[in-house]
Amino acid sequence: MRNLMNITDLSMEEIQSLITTAEDIIANPVKYRDACKYKKLATLFFEPSTRTRLSFEAAMYELGGSVIGFSEASSSSAAKGESVADTVRTVGCYADVIAMRHPKEGAPLVASRKAGVPVINAGDGGHNHPTQTLADLLTIWRKKKTFENLTIGLCGDLKFGRTVHSLVVAMARYAGVKFIFISPEELRIPRYILTDTLDPAGIPYEEVSSMEEAMPKLDVLYMTRVQRERFFNEADYIRLKDTYILTPDKLSNAREDLVIMHPLPRVNEISVAVDDDPRACYFEQVKNGKYMRMALILKLLEVNV
Repeated sequence: MRNLMNITDLSMEEIQSLITTAEDIIANPVKYRDACKYKKLATLFFEPSTRTRLSFEAAMYELGGSVIGFSEASSSSAAKGESVADTVRTVGCYADVIAMRHPKEGAPLVASRKAGVPVINAGDGGHNHPTQTLADLLTIWRKKKTFENLTIGLCGDLKFGRTVHSLVVAMARYAGVKFIFISPEELRIPRYILTDTLDPAGIPYEEVSSMEEAMPKLDVLYMTRVQRERFFNEADYIRLKDTYILTPDKLSNAREDLVIMHPLPRVNEISVAVDDDPRACYFEQVKNGKYMRMALILKLLEVNV
């Protein structure tokens, strides 16, 4: 039985296989509409979510399966003090696969040891968000047709941004990749990402504070919001929240084939005036997330179509 806690739980070959499946789903949706008939997905979301939860639910429905679960901890027995382990052990009696989001890092890993069915980490605190990374990878692949020799800029909240952490770890496995980390001092990429992943492999990176300085070098620009829910101090959040705002003017020296991404939700960090730019791919990312979650569910349930 397989779980997905971290993007590195999947080999590069497995990621490419999921991309192949996702592209086949895009091309031939009818072929997959009964693939998970009589299968049930449980969505256990102990933290608010719109895109990720609905994406998982849409993925399962489009595979012909059904969905059970809850969208906030207050509507589950966690409100009565039940442990995560007991919750998932119970839900594992009802469902074939579980997608779980939790504010505490490592909670889905604990769940995976008790559930008895495959568990997918749908985001654990500021740690990992592997299925968002699958969406990101499919988006990059469909635009660039390669993961190699790309310069990737990640901008905004790099300290708490779990989508950033997962994407860096995923892309670090490909040849010729370079990272430019764009953030204020207080929100820099965690040291462990550099010392555990990039430095040992000799992967080049820069840490800068200027978006404009980095822009001409980038093949991919990954914007993130400053996450109010991760701050202990409201004053710090207010001071930092609008540090980077992407506008058409700031794209004036960007490459014509730049891929602009954002895991969403956005607040102010990308002007709506950018939405009509052909380089803006963040709503396409949303669709790609559904297709990759469909492919992942098929893999974990060992369903062949």
